[in-house]
Amino acid sequence: MPFLLFFAVCGVLMLGYPVALSLAGTALAFAGLGFALQSLGVAVPFEGRFMSAMPNRLYGIMTNQTLLAVPLFVLMGVLLEKSRVAETLLDAMALLFGALRGGLGISVVLVGMLLAASTGIVGATVVTMGLLSLPTMLKRGYSPALATGTICATGTLGQIIPPSIALVLLGDVLSNAYQQAQLSMGVWSPRTLSVGDLFIGALIPGLILVVAYIVYVAAVAWLKPEVAPPANRQELMRELDYRGSLWPLLLKGLVPPVLLIVAVLGSILGGFATPTEASAVGAFGALVLALAKRRLSLPVLKDVARTTTHVTSMVFLILIGAALFSLVFRAYGGEHLVTELFEALPGGVIGATLVVMLVIFLLGFILDFIEITFVVVPIVGPVLLAMGVDPIWLGIMIAINLQTSFLTPPFGFALFYLRGVTPDSVPTTAIYRGVIPFILLQLAMLGALALFPALATWLPSVL
Repeated sequence: MPFLLFFAVCGVLMLGYPVALSLAGTALAFAGLGFALQSLGVAVPFEGRFMSAMPNRLYGIMTNQTLLAVPLFVLMGVLLEKSRVAETLLDAMALLFGALRGGLGISVVLVGMLLAASTGIVGATVVTMGLLSLPTMLKRGYSPALATGTICATGTLGQIIPPSIALVLLGDVLSNAYQQAQLSMGVWSPRTLSVGDLFIGALIPGLILVVAYIVYVAAVAWLKPEVAPPANRQELMRELDYRGSLWPLLLKGLVPPVLLIVAVLGSILGGFATPTEASAVGAFGALVLALAKRRLSLPVLKDVARTTTHVTSMVFLILIGAALFSLVFRAYGGEHLVTELFEALPGGVIGATLVVMLVIFLLGFILDFIEITFVVVPIVGPVLLAMGVDPIWLGIMIAINLQTSFLTPPFGFALFYLRGVTPDSVPTTAIYRGVIPFILLQLAMLGALALFPALATWLPSVL
């Protein structure tokens, strides 16, 4: 029954029904089936008492201080998108690096990194970079595969570089799973895992990926100059309608987002603020930037508020549906079933971790990171953590795994985002070809993390 419930949810989601209602509706249907069979005298391993915990679960979700970071980080990201910070930043970077071989590609990676650290929203980053940089790259003679692959891969950095919405949600789910795992092991004063721990743990792997992307673009440009030719700086300046020294534009484009990132991440790393408090700092900073750039009219503010409310409502409704799904899954004994399955796998904890990573990667083709975080992680997380897996390492591995599934053809979400803003002259196969080297780089990062867990755990232990 637990596996039937899981596959039923996946099937309903693939039919295109809303995620939150699919989770809650399927779970309620299975709960009703359990009660009905028991009333008919059929021996079904269903513990209905789990359902009485639902009101407390709902109250816990709506009063969760950690999850308050979600609307604030979303607000920050949408404000930065509307204030066109990315446009100024990309112009400055293009003028700075454009005259080098592969310079426009390197500019895209650097701007994408700063956008990821500013907004934390993959879709917004991919679409923004696609609209702003792809036409310039194609016009300058860049290979469509290299241009689209670079934009897609850079956009997915929002999954791993903090402050990331994915890490906020993953941190909350893993924190509950970690406490549950310790209680199952008889540890009555459990250690805690915070979103800040995941933010700090993601810094080194995220920066390594950025460096790897830049090295790859530079290497391709050096070996095949025709696919990433240098741009003429004077032509670029005429195209951007910019006359004067480069440095004022660079300072104008670079300093505001960097100051915002320092304010958000610096307050967390320095111990001055929790991620939730830092998200408020970020939202206020984005508001100040929008005001300073004179981009904040009343219609824009209404649009920002509407978008933020829409995304936040979606996330919390999915949380409620996932909580109901989790309770029904446990009521049918799903937790014990998963534990027995993992213990029976060859290779012990290594075999179990490999299977979980493979399942998450495959589910990334059909489900968004929010659904995977709230459906899969609560099921497998407590079991893996009880087997001795480090929670920070597991969180970063899952985040990079989901980032890779965002890129993988034919169903990667980043590919769909970019396809929507790419001209018809660029075939879809070019986008698929372009992302393959970046997928290999991300898989290499997963392998490096598996061999050297300290890449994720060392910095949190020091700080």
